[in-house]
Amino acid sequence: MTSLELEAIVGLIGRARHVVIGTAADPASRDGGARIASAWGGLVLATVTWPETAASWLRQARRFATPEPDVWVVSATPAGWAGMASRLRQSTSWSPHRTIVTAPLADFRLPGVRGARADGSTWEA
Repeated sequence: MTSLELEAIVGLIGRARHVVIGTAADPASRDGGARIASAWGGLVLATVTWPETAASWLRQARRFATPEPDVWVVSATPAGWAGMASRLRQSTSWSPHRTIVTAPLADFRLPGVRGARADGSTWEA
């Protein structure tokens, strides 16, 4: 994660009171989640990590969606996020409209999801 991307993610979080951070299990995603939490400096209700492949992702999806944060922030790989996002849509009250994702997920567009690219530019699906 670049410093410009990190700055853009923090800007997208804005004045949220609290967030939930979700990460894939790989080191880069976990590091990204930790850097976001540190740079934002607000209340993180939970940090949820999920594997690239899983039987259902149901346990992780429930932990990710249950706290009902102002914003969900995702630092993950496309493969792991595809499964997790599918489970979130099917089984929880998660809202893509309150979700911000990092640069590796820029091509994984769900309506309402916002994100930042490595160059610091932002987008919304």
